[in-house]
Amino acid sequence: MTVRTCAAAAAILASAGCGASSTDSTTTTENKNLPPVNTQASSMKAGFGTMERLAEAAKREGELNVIGLPRDWVNFGEIIDTFADKYDIKVNQLEPGASSARELEIAPKLRPDVFDLTMDVAVSGADRFAPYKVQGWQDLPDHVKDPSGAWYAAYGGYMSIGYDPRAVKPPATFADLLKPGHRVALDGDPLRSAAAFDGVMAASLRAGVPRPEQGVALFAKLKQEGRLTDPAKANVIVAWDHLNAARGANHPDAWKVTIPRDSALGGYHVQAISKAAPHPAAARLWQEFLFSDEGQNLLQKGFARPARGEAMLMKGTLDTEQAAKLPRPPGPPVLMTIPQADAAKAYLKREWGKSVG
Repeated sequence: MTVRTCAAAAAILASAGCGASSTDSTTTTENKNLPPVNTQASSMKAGFGTMERLAEAAKREGELNVIGLPRDWVNFGEIIDTFADKYDIKVNQLEPGASSARELEIAPKLRPDVFDLTMDVAVSGADRFAPYKVQGWQDLPDHVKDPSGAWYAAYGGYMSIGYDPRAVKPPATFADLLKPGHRVALDGDPLRSAAAFDGVMAASLRAGVPRPEQGVALFAKLKQEGRLTDPAKANVIVAWDHLNAARGANHPDAWKVTIPRDSALGGYHVQAISKAAPHPAAARLWQEFLFSDEGQNLLQKGFARPARGEAMLMKGTLDTEQAAKLPRPPGPPVLMTIPQADAAKAYLKREWGKSVG
């Protein structure tokens, strides 16, 4: 991802084939002017002609394999159930806790139809995806989608600080976490968890530039003082804002969320269809559902920021009541370039164990 790409992608976040094809032999008057059904097509129009025919083809397959989608992650439980009920398709949830890298690693064995990935993993694995442009393609900025349709952002978020207001004052910056009384947790091990890594990177930002040594130094000091702990014991958790916001929704008096004004690190999750998808029509129907107004609003219900949010707001289809419940960002986010992220990962691999352990 280039610096230009990051800058343009930030704007939207701040605002809210291969293989053999199958052919439908139907020759009714209604369908005679439509293309033959091609489940490997790169768009709904080219492969199916109408959403009804896509849904029929997917229903004939009868199943969809998803991977790396915990039911409590950005409301995917409700999203999966709604899709399954709406189209009468069984959704097989493979290894829900898989990281993005793990999704691609285990794909040859588990055979998922679709992926939900961080953008850096999607970029590196683009040759494994079947290009497909959803009907809402034009609503997605060019800088959050692959030009060929290999992958495209569905939702994003900001790295945030969740805190117990009964125990600590609202932190204005990550430096405030060094004040007495803060028991701080990351969302996992930054050498293995993308969310924890991004938490360290958010703490490292200086004038919008990631400086991994600064992030490592902050958490090393917390560790030395015995105040870096696990989430169950923490009164402060550094995590994506949708996770902290969901926790706050369940315990509004005991949990608040802030996005520090000097550390507004953002990130996207993108969608892709496997070239080896065992249910190619269902995979394409899943993408159409996720990027529909209904699917995007369901993601927002999970406190994610839908990628089509700006366009939906202009069209009057965005759930503005739910949008108002999202943590307020201080401005456009910083999106790390892939070279910046690669350099930071290399630094943490060398230094985290020595400094923090």
